[in-house]
Amino acid sequence: MSRTDYFDDPAAPSATRIVPAVTAFVRDERGFLLLERRSDNGRWGMPGGVQEIGETISQTVVREVAEETGVTVEVTGLVGIFTDPGHVIEFSDGEVRQEFSLCFRARPVTGEISVSSESFEVRWVDPAELSSLDMSPTTRRRIAEGMKDLTNPVIS
Repeated sequence: MSRTDYFDDPAAPSATRIVPAVTAFVRDERGFLLLERRSDNGRWGMPGGVQEIGETISQTVVREVAEETGVTVEVTGLVGIFTDPGHVIEFSDGEVRQEFSLCFRARPVTGEISVSSESFEVRWVDPAELSSLDMSPTTRRRIAEGMKDLTNPVIS
């Protein structure tokens, strides 16, 4: 399923749903960030997805990262809660969501990087490379907030 992200765009369709979703800010011992080039929009982003019935939000993070990257993680904190009504996501099935994303800090525990059906490419990215990668403004913001290593999460 493909998706189109709209950012403060007056031509964006109206959102019809808000769905709890997560992204994972995962850094290795070098400070490199685990990113994937997503198959639904071709852009780079942090692994993540929607919470499923019967799981805690931390379990969602662990499951999504493992499914999308092959890496098992441990959740260590919260970068922030991002609920910008100006970010609307339209899916090819007609669903239109307002952003509601919890961005968690996590550390890799085990596993080898592997590509899934949700990604074209997965790799550890040197922070010096981030500006050269095609990614959404909301992904850039979450990464910037995560790099600050603040104790208190961002709430927006």
